[in-house]
Formats: sequence, C-alpha cells, structure tokens
Amino acid sequence: MRLFTAGLITETNTFAPWPTGRRGFSEIGPFHGDATSRGREDETGLVAGMWKQLATRDGHEFVEGFFARAQPSGPTLQSVYEEYRDGILAELRGKGPFDVALFLLHGAMVATACDDCEGDILSRARAILGPEAAIGALLDPHCHLTPQMIAAADAIVLMKEYPHVDYLERGRELYEICARAARRQCRPVTHLFDCRMVGFYPTTVEPMAGLVRRMKEAERRPGVLSVSFGHGFPWGDTPETGSKVLAIADGDARLAESVATEIGHAIYDLRATLLPRYPDIPTALARARNHAGVVVLADTADNSGGGAPSDNVSLLRAMLRAKVEKAAYGSIWDPMTVQACAEAGVGARLPLRLGGKCGLASGEPMDVIATVQSIVTDHSQQDMGPGRCRMGDSVWLDIDGIDVVVMSVRTQTFSPDAFTGLGIDLSSKRIITVKSSWHFQANFAPLADELIAVATPGAIQMNFAAIEYRKKRDQGFFPRAADPLGSG
Repeated sequence: MRLFTAGLITETNTFAPWPTGRRGFSEIGPFHGDATSRGREDETGLVAGMWKQLATRDGHEFVEGFFARAQPSGPTLQSVYEEYRDGILAELRGKGPFDVALFLLHGAMVATACDDCEGDILSRARAILGPEAAIGALLDPHCHLTPQMIAAADAIVLMKEYPHVDYLERGRELYEICARAARRQCRPVTHLFDCRMVGFYPTTVEPMAGLVRRMKEAERRPGVLSVSFGHGFPWGDTPETGSKVLAIADGDARLAESVATEIGHAIYDLRATLLPRYPDIPTALARARNHAGVVVLADTADNSGGGAPSDNVSLLRAMLRAKVEKAAYGSIWDPMTVQACAEAGVGARLPLRLGGKCGLASGEPMDVIATVQSIVTDHSQQDMGPGRCRMGDSVWLDIDGIDVVVMSVRTQTFSPDAFTGLGIDLSSKRIITVKSSWHFQANFAPLADELIAVATPGAIQMNFAAIEYRKKRDQGFFPRAADPLGSG
C-alpha cells in the first residue's frame, strides 16, 4: 500500500486580538517533507515519524507531505490557510494515488473566511483520493467535531488525555484502523453524540479520569474500534462549538450509536460537577503562603495555549504587593523586554515596563526595577511528551526577590526546565507560578505538594454561559441552560 501524511495545526481563539499569519507558522516549521528529520523534537515530527516507522514495518510505501503548526491565536488569514491547504492537496494529486492518507490536524482551526478548516481539508482530500482510500485524522480533544469532518474521513481519533500526553498512542490507534480499513479488514462507521455542553475537562482528576477509563473499557468491547470525547474549544465561536462524543464501530452503526450515547450521557450526567471552580488571586495566594510545602499556581486565563497573549502580569503584581518570598513566575511573552535585557547584559539593573502590551486581555503593564540574572539564546522547554518546545531568546529577571522568566517566542509553560534552563533553582522555591491552564500538570506535578488553578484576568475566561457566541448554532447549551437534553 501507499500511505500519505501531512498536517496543518493551530487552535483558533476567535476572540483573540490578532490573526494568525505566515510568521506564526514559521516558529515551528513549516516542514516540506522533512518533519520526520528536521522536526524530530516537535510533536508534528514525532507523530509523522511514528507513522513512517509503522508503514515501514508493514512494508508500505510512505510519502511525507507538508506540515505546519502555529501557536494558538486568532483566525488564520485566509490567504495563508489556502496557500498551505492547496499545497497539501497538490501533493495528494501529484504524488498519488494513495491507499491511506493520515492527517495531523487540530480540529479547532478557523480561517478568516472558513469556520471549519479541518472539514474543508478532509473533504477536498476525499474528492482527490476517491471513495476507496482510507482517510484518517488525529485531532486535539479541544476541537469542533463537525458533520463535514465525519462525512469525509473514515476514522477520526482524538487524544483522550488533558494534558495531551497520549498523542503518539492515539496516532498509532488511527494508523491501525486506517491500515485495516484499506486492506478491507474492517469497515469503520461513526456516530457523533452532542452533549449540548460547553466546558473545560482536565483528565488528571476525577470525575474526568474515570470517564476516560470508561471510554477505554468501551473500546475493549467486540466491534468497537475507537471512542473519543471532543471537549470542544469554548473560545472558538463556530456553528459546531461544544462537547461531543465520537464512537467508531466495525460495520455496526447501531453499536457506534449505542456507545456514543452511553458515554455522552455519562459525561452529561456529571455536567455540574465538571464545571471549573477556581479560587481568585487573593484566595489562591493565601492558600499558597499558608501551605507548608511547594505550591504551583496556574495563571489560567492568560494561557497562550488557548490563544491568550501571555503578557498579563496581574498575578505577578499581586505576588509582589504581597511580598511573596521564595517564588518564581513564568513565562511572560514580551520580546521588547527580552531585547532590552539582552542589550543591557547579565548583571544589569534597569527600569522596565513589563507586560500589558497586546490588548485589553493583557491588562495594565507593570513598571519595575529588575536585575538581569541570565540570558539564553533560543531557549526551550520539555513539551508534554518527548518533544521540545521553543521559547526563543529568554531572560531570567530578579524583581524584588521573585525570579521571573520572560520569553520572545509565545508559548505556555509546560515544564520546570523553562526555569531551570535559565539557571533558576526551583528546589529553593515554595511558590512556582506558571502561565498555563492545565498542561503544566504533566511535568510540574512531581515537584509540587499542591497544584492550584487560579481564576485570573485574561482572554480565557471560564464563565462559559457568558461567552458572547454569534455563530454557535446551539445557544441553549449547559451551563447557559440547566438541562438542555431534558434528562431530568
């Protein structure tokens, strides 16, 4: 068999203050058939590399196409989206025919003139490959599962975990389903259950941890190929925004519907329990200061992983005013500050206007006197899985005794080496504050006695009922409506 793979990945916050353009996609790639070699430290290259290994193991011809990924931000410029999409499609036409096409996508990509980029890509790929080829897509759970996607693909598999530490495992699952389908060893049929919910569902804690186990148990039933929960991306306003369950069965539509409905209702029945309830900044700081061990605080609403700027310094300002000791804070996106510090050099003590630069969600900037402790060119950190995540030129600042990381490439804080790679000794800290909503848990949990997600100001608010959706088809969702499915 001949197998093709490509990917176009970004998560679109339609409320973000600026669009995603070519420069956004240039921070990670793009890769023109070389993601498996040049992008080996990135998630795109790791997934493509695994698919290449599996195809080679099975004696298939592997053709690697175009891959590009951008940090979450506003809608992608239509011209940029069409350029990248059409490049992938041209490879499908020019290098085909193919028996299998595997796409690494996000599922919540919106362009300025297209609300469903993944559905558009998959539909056009189907038109090129025809009905006999097996088409699969690996998606982030923070996706908008749409009828167009379902109709175009033979199999769609979502990462089950949040943090998304299982992307290689899910990619292997997708490969096996599509390879078997191409050999006519199975016939995937899909059912999508709409939970009529909008929410935020970390899987490292109950009750979502138990619901993930329940999905995996359902996959062990005869005839069930895959079960996925699409959390949805609340900050992307599209007609299909919301939480949905997708089940794939082998030739049995009723089985797929039964499993999707069962898991969907299990999630729906816990809808009130699943709502995030985070302490405000004063409450969180009081808890952290009174704790005897190490506390990791999460600045949840200014997380670039959801399209926020990552330059809101409200929590840092509160920590300074409270005279918090033995603390570290990171990472703030402020390339202007990084440049000024790099020019001043290590040891310089200088006035800085930190953060608050990108828009209303950035809040007010903070004027400080900082000492430059360290400068690292092209700094990086451990990602959720085995890959690395670029932070660009970065600096460690001492601001009134708090160690602060400032970066030039926008990303969320995934790992302790975002700090230690600059020379900050976290073993001496009692409070470590990170800009992340939940992905930080994967790598920070081992060194923390308590993890506290904080309700902070910023672009990613958790009051889902108050989000001003204009395009979302279903306006009667939970928590805006108490019982939209009428289950009683």
